Order: sequence, then C-alpha cells, then structure tokens
Amino acid sequence: MNVVAQLGRRSPQGAFEMLLEAGPETQIILIVSALFSLISWLIIFWKLGQFRRLKRQAAAFLRTIEGTERLEDVYNSLHRLPDSPYTRLFRHGVLFFTELRPGAFRDNPSVSVGLSEAQLQALRLVLEKVQGEEQDDLAAGLVWLAIIGTVAPLLGLLGTVVGVMDAFLGITAAGTANIGAVAPGIAEALIATVAGLVAAIPAAIAYNYFMSRLNFFGGELEGFTSEFIGTLAREGRI
Repeated sequence: MNVVAQLGRRSPQGAFEMLLEAGPETQIILIVSALFSLISWLIIFWKLGQFRRLKRQAAAFLRTIEGTERLEDVYNSLHRLPDSPYTRLFRHGVLFFTELRPGAFRDNPSVSVGLSEAQLQALRLVLEKVQGEEQDDLAAGLVWLAIIGTVAPLLGLLGTVVGVMDAFLGITAAGTANIGAVAPGIAEALIATVAGLVAAIPAAIAYNYFMSRLNFFGGELEGFTSEFIGTLAREGRI
C-alpha cells in the first residue's frame, strides 16, 4: 500500500494489524511464505520420525548380530526383526552370494573354490547398489528443505523491494517525505523479509542436520558391507 493511501488513515498499531492492511503483493508473498513454512515443518517432523525409527532398527540389528557367531545364524535371526535397511542389505548380500555359491550356507558346506575377482567385485556392486537405494529412500523430502531454505529469503527480499518501491512512489505522488507517512510503508515492506526468514531458517537448519544423519547412515551401511565381505572371508566362504 503506497503513501498516498496511508496519508488518509491512521498508522497500524501492531504487526497483526499491519498484516491485515498490507498490500496485495505483500499478502501474496506472506501466504506463499506461510505455505513454505508449513511444508518445511511437515517434512521436519516426518524425517525426525524416520531417523528415530532407523536408530531403533540399527540398535536391534546390532544386538542380533552380536549374539551370533556365523552368518547363517544371523540370517536365521533376521526373521525376528522388522524390515529395515540393515536387514534388506544383509538379505541381498546373502541371496546374491548363494547364487554364486549354491549350498554355501549348509550346516556342513563342502570346501569349494572361492569367488573369483570378478564375482567378488559383483558382490560389492550389488551391496553398493542396495546401499545407494536405501540412502535415496531416506533422503526423500530433503530436497524441498533445501529449496525452501534457499528460495524463501529471496521471496521475502522480493516483497521488501516491491514494498519499498511502492513507498517511494507514494512519496513522489504525495510530494512529501514526512517520516510518519513513509514509516508504515517501509515497515510493511520489511514484514515480507521477516516472513521469508521465518520460513527459511528452520528449513536450512533441518536440512543440514538431516544431511549429517544421512551421511552417518551411509557410513554405517558402507562399514557393514565391508564387514559382511570380511566375515565371508574369515569363515572360508570366499
């Protein structure tokens, strides 16, 4: 709302009243910023639940493998655990290995020729593929946090620039630069920046936090892949 219109009415008495009396451009930007904020908080709570559940699954999986001595014992124990990235990775590794060496997990497996270099590399590639798929699934939604954290401040800045332009155009039309006439328009313009920052700050913080958790999760799966292959070697299966 420009200064000419503001000269004929009293100044807003608070931020809420200022929001109600804001110009259409500012209101549109405030609505979009509020939508961004709502989306980001929904994603934040969703991902918090996912990572907390993943932490419980990791603890249960570690307790299971710590109480076993052989890979076939671990495989049999997985039936008591809920489906998780850890159990899926282990099952894919065991199933692919048994395709390469049928009968390798019998109670008394016969001594057989170990895996060739190409077969061992294929096993690693299968495990890495499963690892990548699990990370991609867990990363779902994080891109929107990055987008909101980047776009929301720019959207707020756009609203402020437009509001300041309207204020200066109003000054020119009214032929006065009285601070009482200019201040409400400037304050209204700055609300857009505040709204953009309110939406962007939680999204940016959450994105960086979840990315650190995702990288930690990827490191866990990568370490488990190496440990899986090392256990096969230790038990004389490759």
